[in-house]
Amino acid sequence: MPPLHVTPAPADAPLSLPLRRAWLALAVGTLALGACGSNPPAAPAAAPEPVAPPPPPPPLVAPPAPQPKLGIALGGGGAKGFAHVGVLKMLEASGFVPQFVSGTSAGSVVGALYASGLSAFQLQEQSFALDEGRVRDVTLFGAGGLVKGEKLRDYVNELVQQRPLDKLAKPFAAVATELDTGNRVIFRTGNTGQAVRASCSIPGVFQPVLISGKRYVDGGLVSPVPVDAARELGAELVVAVDISSKATDGRADSILGNINQTITIMGQKLGEQEMARADVVIRPRVGKMGPADFDQKHNALLEGERAAQAALPALREAVAAWQKRWQEQWLVNARRAAAAGATAPGVAAAASQAGAR
Repeated sequence: MPPLHVTPAPADAPLSLPLRRAWLALAVGTLALGACGSNPPAAPAAAPEPVAPPPPPPPLVAPPAPQPKLGIALGGGGAKGFAHVGVLKMLEASGFVPQFVSGTSAGSVVGALYASGLSAFQLQEQSFALDEGRVRDVTLFGAGGLVKGEKLRDYVNELVQQRPLDKLAKPFAAVATELDTGNRVIFRTGNTGQAVRASCSIPGVFQPVLISGKRYVDGGLVSPVPVDAARELGAELVVAVDISSKATDGRADSILGNINQTITIMGQKLGEQEMARADVVIRPRVGKMGPADFDQKHNALLEGERAAQAALPALREAVAAWQKRWQEQWLVNARRAAAAGATAPGVAAAASQAGAR
């Protein structure tokens, strides 16, 4: 077969209709493919949602304050100490029961018996039943005093059931004076009756008491109303009971009167300084009674009741002021704990360490 020859169309020859259609279809397909391969324009970014600030912490509110730990400081004054029983009766009847007890001289006798667990009414019964001969053992041959004090020691030990100081129902401190140094000594352990005997040993009347090689005399020489001793025991609020005579009340007409007047003059200013550190001071009107007027014990007891009743408004105010200070300190502690990043339980625990004094 002879070869086939194709004659090319001239360059300027017009495209035939079929070719034009083919080129048009190719162009349209190319444009469509290009459109499919391109990215659409990005949508504008949405504005971020506003973030709400964290809610503020709830305000700190202090819880109700506890009752303060109440201490009572019973001062010296011989037979006038029966007024302490009246004070304790009124306080108990009004809902104020001391948890800590300190006593000087006659106050140490009442204080030891009260701390042993006897109620104020039981103390009253013991007071009325007390025979002066049970606590006074006079001797003409003693060194340093006419009264030995052994009967007083035995009387106290009998009523506290032979328990030492640290085994009494309430924390108790008896205050005495070390004779050879003049130092105040607080007895919190050891023989209860012996500590009371030392605290009551009025110089020249009672013989000094020898304990562990040291001689002790009446605590009224250094602490007529032992407010500081009550605080040292742990009391947060202290009621002081002052039954001491003032110098103008003195009856220096006997040996005992002369000695008592001397001690009164020496201790008057000292007692005022220490009582200024008490929260409430109760002063039964027993100044005209003598330290040996045991026949006046009923009157002394009544005067104690009256004085305590008159002091109740001041005592309630003192409790309210203490509780306010406690709540203020609670808030201070809570804010410090919260600022340090403590959790809610940690804040409460730290705040509860509040101390009002």
